[in-house]
Amino acid sequence: MNKENIRNIAIIAHVDHGKTTLVDAFLKQSNIFRDNQEEMNMEMILDTGELEREKGITIKAKNISIEYNGHRINVIDTPGHADFGGEVERTLNMAEGCLLIVDGAEGPMPQTRFVLKKALELNLKPIVVINKIDKPATDIARTLDKLQDLFLNLATTEDQLEFPVFYAIGRDGKVWQEMPADISAEADIRPLLDKILSYVPGPEGDENGPLQMQVTTLEFDAHTGRALVGKIRRGTVKAGDDIVVALPAENGHDIDAKGTVKQVLVKQGLQFVPSDSASVGEIVALVGVDSKAIGATVCARDNIEPLPVIKISDPSVRIKIEANTSPFLGREGEFVTVKQLQARLEREADTNISLQIEKNDDGSFYVAGRGDLQLAILLEELRREGFEFQVRRPEVILKTIDGVKHEPLEELYVEVPEEYSGAVLNEVSVRKGQLQNMDTENGQAKMEFTILTSRLLGLRHKLLTDTKGNLVMNNYLLEYVPQEKHEDFFRRGALISSDTGPASAYALNTIQERGELFIFPATDVYEGMIIGINKYEQDLEVNPTKERQKSGVRRNQAEITQVQLKGVKELTFEFALVFLGKDELLEVTPKSLRLRKRYLKKHERDWSQRKNLTDMAKQQLGLS
Repeated sequence: MNKENIRNIAIIAHVDHGKTTLVDAFLKQSNIFRDNQEEMNMEMILDTGELEREKGITIKAKNISIEYNGHRINVIDTPGHADFGGEVERTLNMAEGCLLIVDGAEGPMPQTRFVLKKALELNLKPIVVINKIDKPATDIARTLDKLQDLFLNLATTEDQLEFPVFYAIGRDGKVWQEMPADISAEADIRPLLDKILSYVPGPEGDENGPLQMQVTTLEFDAHTGRALVGKIRRGTVKAGDDIVVALPAENGHDIDAKGTVKQVLVKQGLQFVPSDSASVGEIVALVGVDSKAIGATVCARDNIEPLPVIKISDPSVRIKIEANTSPFLGREGEFVTVKQLQARLEREADTNISLQIEKNDDGSFYVAGRGDLQLAILLEELRREGFEFQVRRPEVILKTIDGVKHEPLEELYVEVPEEYSGAVLNEVSVRKGQLQNMDTENGQAKMEFTILTSRLLGLRHKLLTDTKGNLVMNNYLLEYVPQEKHEDFFRRGALISSDTGPASAYALNTIQERGELFIFPATDVYEGMIIGINKYEQDLEVNPTKERQKSGVRRNQAEITQVQLKGVKELTFEFALVFLGKDELLEVTPKSLRLRKRYLKKHERDWSQRKNLTDMAKQQLGLS
């Protein structure tokens, strides 16, 4: 297709602001599907991942293609959460424009800020869509004022301060160029599509030059194998062409792979379909060359000229993943060996360039990402695929700058109902966060802080509890600052099982007086497993398997009535990863999350503790 007839546009929105419903309208009104196709009755067509639907967030960037008035419009759906910034950074450079979707009642939200900032830095032409204008609380004037402030803060050039604005009810597939007097009037998506064609520029590049395409992602098909996906920057490609996948190097370039293109695929609706050839501006998948180098450049074999590798933000948090060593190994999972875990993590590294995965000599793996949410998503995906493994507590990644260790500092945005603002201020203050700004509007408190990444771990879970789930929270890496010495957060001790077997209601009824339980009666436990939180700072060994001793004495009715536990705390990834101590592990299986001590036997834990104290004393005396 001629590049003048192509438009590549990224779509940006906060959670629940209507991005998905607007994309659904693009697909349904552009006649991609037949009237009797299943998709015509579907919602959230692009959110194909199980976790994406459950959590209501976009995790993987995706793109669709629609045909309109002789043009092809490629729509690139981007994650809004900063933890998935790698997905944003590798896909935004395929676009020339961006659609910013904003809820007419809530206005622009912090989660939008991260992606919009990246889009404006790439000089994408922005179009704003104020959505959900049928909501009773919609305030168009206030929303426009906030949008102007947001663009004023983020714009890199003066012309980005002027942008077209549309008004929409995405759920109904209606868009207007002016605020309608009657929202029940007939309308469709065409005004927005017309503006995309007239306002967003077509892609640039020499169609007759040698091929140049940067690989932004990989696709895999059981029949055709791996395909390299990206936007053609220069030249034309067709089946039979000889190509090279290359990376820039000090002395020119390094070749990652060579081969012949077997098939050229272009997007049509949701699917890639075969094409005779493709040229500048088209988003294509090339089949036939076995390369995993996301960020590398596909070049003509006689003209190797790689583009600069896509810059991805450095990871700030890492976890250690190991093969499961629990006494319950293999009970619930299908994949339990180090070899199986390594193969799965290597596949993840092939397609997810925002994660850094490193194998250690002991067979364990360090997985580093932008935040605890991104890491928790990976762990959840692994367990749902049938893997068993164990995890150490998250660590913040330090940088050495001019010989001095630095740690990441983040911007934190929190929005809660005003009644919970005191609880938020108190909790962030305890974690040494610094309040930068606070506004209250329509009963909602919006706060901005700066806080160390090490102090952010676990904050989301704590604030969700304190605010009864009424929380919007986003954080973004600001800079690296010299590392400060700070103490670990206070944590109550663990209730540790001293025996193996099914937990009894009789024992748990007594143990619950000592603290808060993680388990129910009949739950299988093992020695060294953490079954709850102690009331006090010290760890406490208990026997949850103990049964009432049998005797010939008749018991009264009250004694034989079923025990009612006061309450059991549900273990989630978010809580468990932050609760973990230095000597503890999280066991993950498809059916269970279990906390445990690294050393299961009491005498082993006692020996380890004595050794640590001895090593600390030697270090203080300069003997080590």
